[in-house]
Amino acid sequence: MELGVSMNSKYNFKFEDLQVYQKAMDFGEHVNSQVLKFPRYELYALSSQFRRASDSIALNISEGYPGSDAQFVKHINYAIYSANECVSCSTKAKRRGYVTFEEDEKNRRFLSELTKMMSSLRKKIKERIQKH
Repeated sequence: MELGVSMNSKYNFKFEDLQVYQKAMDFGEHVNSQVLKFPRYELYALSSQFRRASDSIALNISEGYPGSDAQFVKHINYAIYSANECVSCSTKAKRRGYVTFEEDEKNRRFLSELTKMMSSLRKKIKERIQKH
């Protein structure tokens, strides 16, 4: 897993400087490596859903960043919804025996931290909106 690869590029986008974006990128890669161990018959089911939901967190942060504050809040909400979806995917994976209790706990810790970061960012943006 390559962490913060984009930081080595001579082309940097402002949203890549956000810690929450970097953490979301790391989580997407974590999930991608995890689902490789899922049974083959889950390839177009839970594996795909978990990967898409985990990737959606970073994708929504980057998509909403260049827009208005209101647009960014909307995309942060979408990212939080995707994080919640990942909780369900991880729980399903644990119930089906694809991940251990410890792996599920690691996913939950990751998602808890991400959700707190996104909620904090959303709160700051909303405060900025109210000042204008």
